[in-house]
Amino acid sequence: MYHQGRCSAILAIVLVILLPHLETTHVTTITMGNSSGWGFSVGNWTNGKTFKAGDLLVFIYDPSFHNVVAVDTNGFNSCTASATSRAYSTGKDQVKLSKGHHYYICSIPGHCDGGLNIPVNVS
Repeated sequence: MYHQGRCSAILAIVLVILLPHLETTHVTTITMGNSSGWGFSVGNWTNGKTFKAGDLLVFIYDPSFHNVVAVDTNGFNSCTASATSRAYSTGKDQVKLSKGHHYYICSIPGHCDGGLNIPVNVS
């Protein structure tokens, strides 16, 4: 009995020491464009939204009309994908976000130029 009480006390002390240092991570699943999905209406959709590393960004769209391509700053500004750009085309694509600036376009001709592109800043 004494041994069990001592173990409980040690465990309690360890928890008191470690708890302030443990960081809980809450992953959020975010649908791009809300209920409208990935389409020409995304415009300023990211304004006022907070994205954290580890969050899942979901692109919902009709794959016979659109795709999603992760590009760099140059690709975003010029609406072009490079040979190394990551392309998605399932219509239900999930992207796990990492810290930094991310850029997504639709590479169907005219779509990015028509506004189907979005920057995402992740903290």
